[in-house]
Amino acid sequence: MSLLKEPDYGTPARPGAATVEVTVDGVPVTVPPGTSVMRAAKEAGIDVPKLCATDSLEAFGSCRLCLVEIDGVKGTPASCTTPCTDGMVVRTQTERLAKLRRGVMELYISDHPLDCLTCSANGDCELQDMAGVTGLREVRYGSGVDAGANHMDLPTDTSNPYFQFEASKCIVCSRCVRACDEVQGTLALTIEGRGFDSKVSPGGTDFLSSECVSCGACVQACPTATLQEKSVVDLGMPTRTVITTCAYCGVGCSFKAELRGDELVRMVPYKDGGANEGHSCVKGRFAFGYATHPDRVLTPLMRESIADEWREATWDEAISFVARRLREIQAEHGPGAIGAITSSRCTNEEVYVVQKMVRAAFGNNNVDTCARVCHSPTGYGLKQTFGTSAGTQDFKSVADADVIMIIGANPTDGHPVFASRMKRRLREGARLIVIDPRRIDMVRSPHIRADHHLALAPGTNVAIINAMAHVVVTEGLVDEEFVAERCEGFEEWAEFIARPENSPEAVEAETGVPAADVRAAARLYATGGNAAIYYGLGVTEHSQGSTMVMGLANLAMATGNIGRSGVGVNPLRGQNNVQGSCDMGSFPHELPGYRHVGDESVRDIYNELWGVSILDEPGLRIPNMFDAALDGTFRALYVQGEDIAQSDPNTQHVHAALAAMDLVVVQDLFLNETSKFAHVLLPGTSFLEKDGTFTNAERRINRVRPVMAPRTGKHEWEIVCEVAQAMGYPMRYSHPSEIMDEIALTTPTFAGVSFAKLDEVGSVQWPCNEKAPLGTPIMHVDGFVRGKGKFIETPYVPTPERSTRKYPLILTTGRILTQYNVGAQTRRTANTVWHPEDVLELHPHDAEVRGISDGDVVRLSSRVGQTTLRAVISDRMPVGVCYTTFHHPVTGANVVTTEHSDWATNCPEYKVTAVQVELITSGRGAEAGLAAVPVAGE
Repeated sequence: MSLLKEPDYGTPARPGAATVEVTVDGVPVTVPPGTSVMRAAKEAGIDVPKLCATDSLEAFGSCRLCLVEIDGVKGTPASCTTPCTDGMVVRTQTERLAKLRRGVMELYISDHPLDCLTCSANGDCELQDMAGVTGLREVRYGSGVDAGANHMDLPTDTSNPYFQFEASKCIVCSRCVRACDEVQGTLALTIEGRGFDSKVSPGGTDFLSSECVSCGACVQACPTATLQEKSVVDLGMPTRTVITTCAYCGVGCSFKAELRGDELVRMVPYKDGGANEGHSCVKGRFAFGYATHPDRVLTPLMRESIADEWREATWDEAISFVARRLREIQAEHGPGAIGAITSSRCTNEEVYVVQKMVRAAFGNNNVDTCARVCHSPTGYGLKQTFGTSAGTQDFKSVADADVIMIIGANPTDGHPVFASRMKRRLREGARLIVIDPRRIDMVRSPHIRADHHLALAPGTNVAIINAMAHVVVTEGLVDEEFVAERCEGFEEWAEFIARPENSPEAVEAETGVPAADVRAAARLYATGGNAAIYYGLGVTEHSQGSTMVMGLANLAMATGNIGRSGVGVNPLRGQNNVQGSCDMGSFPHELPGYRHVGDESVRDIYNELWGVSILDEPGLRIPNMFDAALDGTFRALYVQGEDIAQSDPNTQHVHAALAAMDLVVVQDLFLNETSKFAHVLLPGTSFLEKDGTFTNAERRINRVRPVMAPRTGKHEWEIVCEVAQAMGYPMRYSHPSEIMDEIALTTPTFAGVSFAKLDEVGSVQWPCNEKAPLGTPIMHVDGFVRGKGKFIETPYVPTPERSTRKYPLILTTGRILTQYNVGAQTRRTANTVWHPEDVLELHPHDAEVRGISDGDVVRLSSRVGQTTLRAVISDRMPVGVCYTTFHHPVTGANVVTTEHSDWATNCPEYKVTAVQVELITSGRGAEAGLAAVPVAGE
């Protein structure tokens, strides 16, 4: 396999039908109106020389290499900035043009180091290519350091851990600056100076200290070795490509994994990736080093007791031990005494075989997934109202939104590639509503300012959304035609929502948001055109998470914002395969495709195929497993790729439950907090070794292709199958494609999915079946999955977690751009440069009354536990609210979170915890002694 070079058309494609006829070098071509001459030439199979142009950026017209001659037009216009007109006749190759281009190239080369043979970009440099294309053979103006004024002695900025900026090789084409502006939307780069003194600058400082978010867009856009990955400098240019999918957040970016031999050199965002279209973030682009980190466990580990030291074991020994102990525990304590937790970081195929193992080999429904603690309310709420447990739109849909409402999400940190799409649309004129206790970056950033920021009190989401719906109903803003044709239950819901207790004025004291602001935001959402809702864990991780999801669905239906591009209710999934792990039947009450275990017709499908009799009663949820373990009735747990001892709430309770079990099996890459309670560790595979599929937040099923063979010697799906077989249940596949074939055979929404289909078309969004052979980008277009959308009453019930005199502050949690989930992956990369520790953000008022200054070490305590963190003084939150992340186990933020959870799904209420903050040590330079204490707080 060779290195995949994607075609570059020079300028972006224009929408619309191809109606403009042009002739380029005698070749006729028809293009949409507004298409550049350069792009038309490329579509005719003709390459026009270029340096400042690339098809991910709008035309700039500065390099003067793309000059053409056009009949009837004076001079030699730049083909990148010249739009085609009907009947235009273009010539790209004449002696006049050749002479002009050689002259331009001479000027570039006269001020450029002539070190091509030793340059890290040798063979992958557009300047080098263009010198050849223009036929440059000599430089009349001299070159080198002694040839007069030049820029060849400029320093190299190596401050960024992943790429360097070699200023001496910069041709000031502005592609990096424009990529930062147009693609990423950070605007961290600029051109300083004028004329000969012009230079690219990261805001007058170095790259590490600048506003740069290390997304890699500038590196991707650079036509020379000026901006270059350090891995390429160290290892050399890659020679082959494997297309795969990122294993971080739910955006699901497609990447070209570029290798030199069997060594991964770099990850380059794939232009044909449906989710990212050639863009990336710092995690997906650069933070892949954990896959080869020395901490990786590559051999099975075993021990009789968690007090013992680990010892290495063979695969046969470990698998036999696991199977034997599981059978023994069932024999002693009953069939329901064992269960498993699937992982949202594993492939669909890997997750599918775990739930199959539980139902077929374990003989129960005791399977759950980490989605329980993040997006289970999404599944419940959207199933009740729309009929399916997934978001409604594809990511491209945001380009058609006129009003964007972000609630309980922080896209620039949690879903940065999608955030860039969103920012692009906002800069084009879309209006923005942000509902969040914290002032996230989307509230105000370069060229973006939210029309409304409703800084509500944590835990009052339902009150706010009911108040907005109250305005829609009482002010006559309902889309009556849509509701009449497409929905049911409206009259009852409208009577409920119009009650005075749901008015903005009535809930103002509870939410802390002025009624006038709520009314203005509601009117904008209802009347501003296409309105789209994007939400995250700040919606779901509450005691009323499911109620809130239904409230969002009610609001969208009432205003007719469902079923077309630019609208919808869109959950921003946290992990790479949260959607897929739910699709695969990982919940104790559902088989694959969200079909209840009580449905005999669905059970019959699997009973016949698997040769078993599936129980018709739901099994245990994760919290139930923990409670049952402490009661002595649940004795063994198989944990696939989740560090539940760090990620789940009320750490003291989780630790006690794990310690009470007779057998804990962890399948993961590293020893982690959960493995402290494990008896067997079965080493897992990184995404670079996986073969299968991930399903992202927009229901897009992407192929995950192995870049390298499993370093452990086994694929994860193989391990699970061998455990099942050792327990006496025959579960064999020769390839993961066979697992997907079984999924497609038994799951209607996946009926048209296969590895062959995905390899052919790139990706599809379920439902993918006979009616939609290429998938379904937009859901509920002509009707809801359940028939008619259902309005459901959503009474506001205050969370039982309230601030008290002893715990007067409310803690809420979230993520940061450079770290991911519990940090097992990102903490083993250079991303720790930006976020070496979790910190506690305190409002200046709350800090002052406690005598706390920026950088002090503080004790954070709740009624269930305490930890220590470093304080950062910030006015992003209202008075009385503090904020932290949960990426580092040394501080373990979940040691303070409580047992409260969503009424319908048991999703933990991570976002509301009553706490106290006390000064421990003054001074940023003080030794922190940071540590989580999983005992009752004082």
